[in-house]
Amino acid sequence: MVEIRRLTAYEVRQYLGELAGVLLDCVGGGASVGFMASLSKAEGEAFFDKILEGVRRGDRVLLAAFIDAQLVGTVQIFLATPPNQPHRADVAKLLVLRSVRGQGVGARLMECAEEASRLAGKSLLVLDTVTGGPAERLYVRLGWNRAGVIPRYAMYPDGTWCDTTIFWKQL
Repeated sequence: MVEIRRLTAYEVRQYLGELAGVLLDCVGGGASVGFMASLSKAEGEAFFDKILEGVRRGDRVLLAAFIDAQLVGTVQIFLATPPNQPHRADVAKLLVLRSVRGQGVGARLMECAEEASRLAGKSLLVLDTVTGGPAERLYVRLGWNRAGVIPRYAMYPDGTWCDTTIFWKQL
């Protein structure tokens, strides 16, 4: 059974190693999530350490998925938006260990991200993902709408280019 929890800043620090481990696993599997193949565990921990500050300020929500008390996935919600967009939030870094994919972890994280966004007063969510990847199929299944594709928007960890699809969902 998958348990989803909203992490406090204290818990982010407590789980830094596990969060970095999930990120490293995803990058190691070729996921285009903002990092190159040379990513080290220390760099992964530093990334989540910066996230901790946003969680502490209330600008960011970090949800974590657990199976049998092991952290196996995470997703973030950026709540801090410009003054003319108080209704909107960005969803980012849906990360799930390769060993537990296909068990509904990503879907549960996204459902909880939508609920956390609603509770934060948000009515519109946006995100981007690699075009043609498994996450794109997940978002479509969950009722997200494609806004369009940007060619060569980012790179895979090995340095090859990938297109990115922008999605939105009205809550």
